[in-house]
Amino acid sequence: MKREVLDQFTDRELYANLYATQGFMLAAALIVSYFLSGSVFTPFIGLDWSSAAVNAGIIFAAAVIVLEIILYKAVPSSWFDDGGVNERIFQHMHPAHIAVVSLVVAICEEVLFRGVIQEHFGLLAASILFALIHVRYLKNMFLFSFVVLMSVGLGVVYEWTGTLVSVIIAHFLIDFILGLLIRYRILT
Repeated sequence: MKREVLDQFTDRELYANLYATQGFMLAAALIVSYFLSGSVFTPFIGLDWSSAAVNAGIIFAAAVIVLEIILYKAVPSSWFDDGGVNERIFQHMHPAHIAVVSLVVAICEEVLFRGVIQEHFGLLAASILFALIHVRYLKNMFLFSFVVLMSVGLGVVYEWTGTLVSVIIAHFLIDFILGLLIRYRILT
């Protein structure tokens, strides 16, 4: 999305678009799950809230956040330029709203990409498709590569723990903390 187009949206329209996109992903996940496994509930079977799964999510998120902060300070700022989308989304958002958005995104995207696509088509397919839905990164090879590698990492955590809990926690923490860092202009 170009910055000029982005600036034409009100915050309310931008957030509505974000939630609609996530709703579409969750609906797609449930429909595809139904056709591939016979139930919309298949991705939710075996959710494991063990300390190992929770800790794996927290540790992976911490590693990604630290790596992103280090890279943000070490590489040219243009390498992290997503056309201003993340800044525009988070710049006026209340921290509680950042938490809600981060949770919605984490659940919807991980159910689709790990719970359905990775389960049926493998880690590589899930990781590439995950990166491709983040269309704004396609024009920036660094960001695209970073998202692919992060998605592979999430997929490995999912394979290792065998539960969506770990990757939902990781995805939530990554988005929430980075959203706060953007909101308070620590990463801008």
